[in-house]
Amino acid sequence: MPLARRQFLGSFASWPLAASVLGSISLRTIAADSSTAGAKSPFKLGLVTYNLAKDWDVPTVIRNCTEARFDGVELRTTHRHGVEVGLTRDQRAEVRKRFADSPVELMGLGSAFDYHTPDPAKLRADIEATKEYLVLAQDVGATGVKVRPNGLPKEVPVEKTLAQIGASLLELGRFAQDHGQMIRLEVHGTGTSLLPNIKTIMDHAAHPQVGVCWNSNQTDLVGAGFDANFDLVKDRIVSVHLRDLFLEEYPWRQLFTRLAGSGFRGYTMAEIPESTDGVRVMKYFRGLWLAQQGLV
Repeated sequence: MPLARRQFLGSFASWPLAASVLGSISLRTIAADSSTAGAKSPFKLGLVTYNLAKDWDVPTVIRNCTEARFDGVELRTTHRHGVEVGLTRDQRAEVRKRFADSPVELMGLGSAFDYHTPDPAKLRADIEATKEYLVLAQDVGATGVKVRPNGLPKEVPVEKTLAQIGASLLELGRFAQDHGQMIRLEVHGTGTSLLPNIKTIMDHAAHPQVGVCWNSNQTDLVGAGFDANFDLVKDRIVSVHLRDLFLEEYPWRQLFTRLAGSGFRGYTMAEIPESTDGVRVMKYFRGLWLAQQGLV
């Protein structure tokens, strides 16, 4: 009995120390878990107006992006915003001022120009039309124009088409440089969305004003896999388009990790379906965007 009593008292006496140790461990754990609460993403969050905002005019785009805490926007051509080459000088100045007076950056213009056609006349027309939009982008205060490849003509050898696209981009890169703009090549199109083909195109378009717009396609995972495909173009990525971040088919967290590790510090942009409650969807998207980076 005396031994049992001494053991009991000894164990009782150690409780404050144990509680102190356990308390400090708990506090450290809580602190570690909350250490990212005030952290800031290395990326900017933007909106591609195709398709969610296709029916919004410029004031609505700015108002909704501001409310949803989006940093910038890529205005898709042919949509209701009406930022097209037909704008007069005064109208271009007005667009520029609207964004300059707001917290929302006009990151770029999103076009549907492509350069894979075997028709020389159409190819030249698309190149010259892209130049007009580069001038427009400069006038409205944007930083570049998004373009794309959109397929591989069956009657033309693949390497010839890839070289043609690259040569077109090289010409456009030189023009863009004269206007303070960037050409952003979207990873897009049947066959052309394969990252080895995008790398070949970019090898032909070796210009600092030509970069890759990563498009978060399922084809990013084919062949040698995501990491190997990412490595092919990681040094040329200048913008990123994101689909719905709830899609479990795509390695979103891996993408954000690789982007951060590669030194990318640009725009990651929501390119998501339209909704009758667009601002609410944007707010949810921002929450998932932060969560995928471990910031909430």
